[in-house]
Amino acid sequence: MRNNPLLLIVLALVVLALGSQCFFTVHQTQKALVLQLGDPLSEVYGPGLHFKLPFIQNVVYFDSRVLDYEARSREAFTVDKKAIVLDNYARWKIINPLQFYRTMRSIPGAQARLDDVVYSQLRALVGAYTLTEVVSSHRAAIMKEVTDKVSDLMKPYGVEVLDVRIKRTDLPAENQRAIFGRMRAERERQAKQYRSEGEEESTRIRSDADRQRSVIVAEAAREAQVERGRGDAQAAGTYAEAYSKSPEFYAYQRWLEAMRKSFKDNSKMVLSNEAPLLNLQH
Repeated sequence: MRNNPLLLIVLALVVLALGSQCFFTVHQTQKALVLQLGDPLSEVYGPGLHFKLPFIQNVVYFDSRVLDYEARSREAFTVDKKAIVLDNYARWKIINPLQFYRTMRSIPGAQARLDDVVYSQLRALVGAYTLTEVVSSHRAAIMKEVTDKVSDLMKPYGVEVLDVRIKRTDLPAENQRAIFGRMRAERERQAKQYRSEGEEESTRIRSDADRQRSVIVAEAAREAQVERGRGDAQAAGTYAEAYSKSPEFYAYQRWLEAMRKSFKDNSKMVLSNEAPLLNLQH
């Protein structure tokens, strides 16, 4: 045997195979169960190196960290009969791997169960509030109550639910179109109202401006007439004073005026030498 290297290699491989079947390692982010002929043993293994019987025992691992699960969007109805689409997620962890394996077997199975439980509780609580309360004032209270109830319901499965949150609340597509139509009609009605009020205000401002213009023009005309009358009176006084100082000049002016009015273009007039108009002394 000592001189047969092939046999030594075979024995070394057998020892390594047996060693790999006898020992297993659990990562620090995991916990493990040992299954003996398909049935889980009661001990839960933490991080480290552990021993198991080869061939008749095998190991299943479970993530011990906090896990996230995003549920698919579903519809629910509020107490005021409004349909909304809930888009939620949950944060959970495996607290009892043995119970988890016996009831859920795997993480996909736990997520399917978690999805049903979360949706049923959300639907029940959302149905007790109005749409406004769900999306605003009572949102935090609803999430806390859902988290507590879901966690209690999932504990028999070896699962602890740490948090349930609604990421987004939407309206169904047909409701969105109906609400959009109502919003558009409301905005068009408001636009017409604002336009009508603007036209009414514009007409009022124009009328007031026209009235003020008429008043200003009339007042200006009145003041112009007064000033014109004062000017005419002042001019008449000035003329009278000037004519009284020189009656001959006034007579001469009257004579020129009479001649201007009497003789037009291509007009003829026959006068004697004794006519007053030809007498320059008058």
